[in-house]
Amino acid sequence: MAVRTAPDTVAAGRGTKLAIRDAAVKLFGAKGFEQTSLREVADAVGITKASLYYHYASKIDLLHAIIDPIIDHMRSVVGDLDQVPRDADGIRDVLRSYLRGMVHHRDAGALVLRDTVAIVNAMADRHPDLVDDDQTLREWLAGPDATDEAKLRASAALAMLGVALMSKEFAPGADDALVESTLLDAATCVLTAGGTA
Repeated sequence: MAVRTAPDTVAAGRGTKLAIRDAAVKLFGAKGFEQTSLREVADAVGITKASLYYHYASKIDLLHAIIDPIIDHMRSVVGDLDQVPRDADGIRDVLRSYLRGMVHHRDAGALVLRDTVAIVNAMADRHPDLVDDDQTLREWLAGPDATDEAKLRASAALAMLGVALMSKEFAPGADDALVESTLLDAATCVLTAGGTA
């Protein structure tokens, strides 16, 4: 017989899990992943360390909860490429979709900026897929029979969109709409300046 949990308890559990993740993003970003203890994260949320372990079995699991949604979003954009026409509107839609995932997760930007080594080590099992997805997206943006210039422009456009993750560091007062419109226009210009799109 299954044990039933009251809806308020389930909602509170989800709220606690999100609060733990949000506190970890702030602390990892400010102090660094290695320098932040799970005790500090638990204290920031106002729970015991045992309660934190109920939601996240380890610090690496907590890091995965922060980084996995970014990677999953990128994979979903690449997974849908076959359904998008490769014309100016389609390219802009793909760039916008990719960018929106970055903007949505830009709270993790300080962590990405400061703890690249910790993130790469923690994500070693997903790294090959991430590299493959990035390559697929760059090739799609560059187009069939792409010149070296088109390949460079596609890579530069994606690099520009990646700035969204660090935008809270570079432009803390910029809201999501400004980040999206500025970086989308910049990436589109990079692609179209050479007639690639």
